[in-house]
Amino acid sequence: MISAAAVRVSHPTGVLRGRVTLPASKSEANRALIIRALSGKDFPIHNLSDANDTQLLNRLLSTPAGAEVSAEDAGTVMRFLTAYYAATGQKLTLTGTPRMCQRPIGVLVDALRQLGAQIKYLGEEGYPPLQMNGFEFSGTNRLSIRSDISSQYISALLMIAPLLPEGLELTLEGKISSEPYIRMTLAQMAHFGVQATFEGQKISVAKQKYQAKEYTVESDWSAASYWYSIAALSKEADLFLPALREDSLQGDSVLPSLMAPFGVHTTFTPEGVQLTKQPLQEPFKRIDFFACPDLAQTVAALAAGLKVEVEMTGLESLRIKETDRIAALQAELVKLGAELRETEPDVFKVFLGNQPQSEASIHTYEDHRMAMAFAPLALTYPIAIEEPRVVRKSYPRYWEELQKAGFIVEEPS
Repeated sequence: MISAAAVRVSHPTGVLRGRVTLPASKSEANRALIIRALSGKDFPIHNLSDANDTQLLNRLLSTPAGAEVSAEDAGTVMRFLTAYYAATGQKLTLTGTPRMCQRPIGVLVDALRQLGAQIKYLGEEGYPPLQMNGFEFSGTNRLSIRSDISSQYISALLMIAPLLPEGLELTLEGKISSEPYIRMTLAQMAHFGVQATFEGQKISVAKQKYQAKEYTVESDWSAASYWYSIAALSKEADLFLPALREDSLQGDSVLPSLMAPFGVHTTFTPEGVQLTKQPLQEPFKRIDFFACPDLAQTVAALAAGLKVEVEMTGLESLRIKETDRIAALQAELVKLGAELRETEPDVFKVFLGNQPQSEASIHTYEDHRMAMAFAPLALTYPIAIEEPRVVRKSYPRYWEELQKAGFIVEEPS
């Protein structure tokens, strides 16, 4: 694990070949862990992610009553545990880092309170920390919830739905954010024997029991995005990414079609995917990230590296992530001779034209995706990444994998 305050990243040839080890999907792993805990039975989860978020959730699912527990900086952990602790009637305090306590959770808490959860805010209304005081069924099994903010609120409610006395009928209000992740949740629930219907804006889950079945977690498509960026920025690339499926449950599995215009060809094999470098396919169409917001930073940084202008929409949820990701991108892209500018409401465009800094030093804002999205630009010009340890959140071996692929990762002189 890299421990330096910053690393300088470069690649001597720009030619990349070989096999890349990806982390397991923390989205799948975290859902499987919650479902296993709700089932009350132990069963094997194979290829469990070594990401800090997943290891943290695994530990916190066995928290003793009355404790104060911290979800640290993990939004998924905070949201899934809020619903899990509520549905299982636990009494404890749930908090997080200072940034986590600035991230809203009121939509989820309001929904849980309507079902009968006894939850008290210990600080500002609508934000952690939360005091969980047990559960007394309210008699209702019908909820309406905003669906344009975070799909994690909806997934958190769906996973506890089979345990509720009368199940749950959930009506989604507005445009559905990150819908593939909701469908991932329902597919994993189905794997464990729980059936649901999703028609239009309504999801219904009857009272049922989860069945204990072993589960194998797929590799992480979000992590694969950085290798797609590397392939696009390379002189030559022939990279194999194992354990990715064409029929993936993950929303970020749109990468093969999304990245084709950037010059990356994807070949699926029974063992994974092969990435090869191709010519750019301009002009670029407007890209909508509403269903896959975790790919936005990768694409914005890649556009700057390739010196192409790209329009981006569906970035609304980026402001409430580990950092305000739109503000972070705007601040850091300037160092690379690019700008991210809002050209009309909710439409952002990467503009080019400024001179990049001779060696840009990228601030990461305690956000793992800032570090990993900008590091591939070392194939274009020298770059330094501050606080490189942030990658432990989702891809702890990221820097080691870059080194295996021929990158030089060293402390700045």
